[in-house]
Order: sequence, then structure tokens, then C-alpha cells
Amino acid sequence: EMTLTTTPAASIAQAFFCLLLCVPWGSSCPPSCQCTERAGAKAVLCSSRHLEEIPKDIPRDAVFLKLDANSITRIPSNAFRHLSHLEELDLSRNAIEKIDRAAFKGVAAGLRTLDLSSNRIRSIPKEALLALNAKLRLANNPWHCECALQEVLWEARLDPDSVQDITCHTAPRQEYVGKPLLQVLDAGVNFCSVRQRTTDVAMFITMFGWFAMVIVYVICYVRHNREDTCKHVDYLKSLPSTQGHAETTSTAL
Repeated sequence: EMTLTTTPAASIAQAFFCLLLCVPWGSSCPPSCQCTERAGAKAVLCSSRHLEEIPKDIPRDAVFLKLDANSITRIPSNAFRHLSHLEELDLSRNAIEKIDRAAFKGVAAGLRTLDLSSNRIRSIPKEALLALNAKLRLANNPWHCECALQEVLWEARLDPDSVQDITCHTAPRQEYVGKPLLQVLDAGVNFCSVRQRTTDVAMFITMFGWFAMVIVYVICYVRHNREDTCKHVDYLKSLPSTQGHAETTSTAL
């Protein structure tokens, strides 16, 4: 009979292998972050970690994600697409300047709060925010007041406590600079109608230009044909008359 003996090294290897099987994939924590449990849900805390971009290895089961007080400058497309359980996202106090149209694709349905306050955002594609049901915080950014921002203000779910801090850093007219966007809109200003008027004027000028080109072409065409006709008539007049030649011949006979 043969007996199987288990060495200490084999026992350790088996235990390690079982440990790997017991740890769920996607639950690892980024080296620069701290992962904890909050009310039975996973919270990933990456605040004040000198991050310049969004970590790639955020656990898929993250529900709360704090990336505030870092040096992130851009939110690329599909940055959080794999985080289907995400409910709260804090990106405040960064250096964000650019947000892609599909930046929050994949988390639009479940996200409840999104904090983008205290960044360097001047403008944002409305497609990036209007698909969200989350409560938005957009205060303390150097906003350029325009139609897209107006549409976000009217259609998105903004945090009522911070909406007064959405201020026009730049605007089409100097009198709006430094004022809360909500105050400017309440005064009757409509940035979208201004853009529409500008578009209409540009279209009118373009159509007028094409019409003028057509008129000039027609005039040149008519003038050119008239000159050709006059030359042809003068040429015909210069030819000897057949009838006159016949009468001369008859008289001679």
C-alpha cells in the first residue's frame, strides 16, 4: 500500500491557492487608494493622493468613489464604464479642464451624486451631463456662460445649495461677468436665442453671397452672349450680298 504524505510547503501552496479562489476578481484596491466598507457597500477613497489621472484599477463593485483634492485635468470617455454599481462620485477640488462627451457613459443610470465643483471647467458638452439622473454640483468653476451651460442649468438636476455659486467668469457681454448664471437668466437673458440669431445672420449672409454670385454669373453670361451675337451680325453684314450679286448679273446679261 502507498501512503500520501503532505509536506509543509505543499500545505502552504494549497492554502494560498484556496485563498486566491476565495478572493473575488475586481475587488482589489488601487495602490494609491484606501478601500473600506460603508453601510455594507464598498467605498474607494482616493482623496489627496496627488493623482493626475483617474486610476484604471478601481474595483468593479465600488459604490462610493472619492477622487477629490487631486491634480486630475481630464475625464476621458468611458472613464467609469466598468463601475456599474457606482452611486456617488466626488471629483471636486481637482484641475479638471476637459470632460469628454462620453465621460460618464455606463454609470448614468445608477449615479446619484456627482461633484465637479472647484475645478477649472469653462464649458462642458451637454451630452455628458443631461443623460445623468445624479444631483450635480458645478460651483466654483470659471464658467463661460453660453447656451450649453444654460441648457444644463435648466434640464440637469443641480444641487440647490450650490446653484447660486455657478458664476459667469466670461460671457458674450461684459455686464454678465462676475454674476451668478441663475441671476442673469432670471433677468431675461437667453444665450441660446443669441446663438440662434447669430446663426441666422450667418446663414443670411451666406445665402446673399450665393445669390449675388448667381446674379453676377447670369449678367456675365448674357453680356458675353450679346457680344458674340453682335460680332456674328457684324460678320454677316460684311459678307457680299447674294441677292445683290444676282441682280448685277441679270443686268449685265
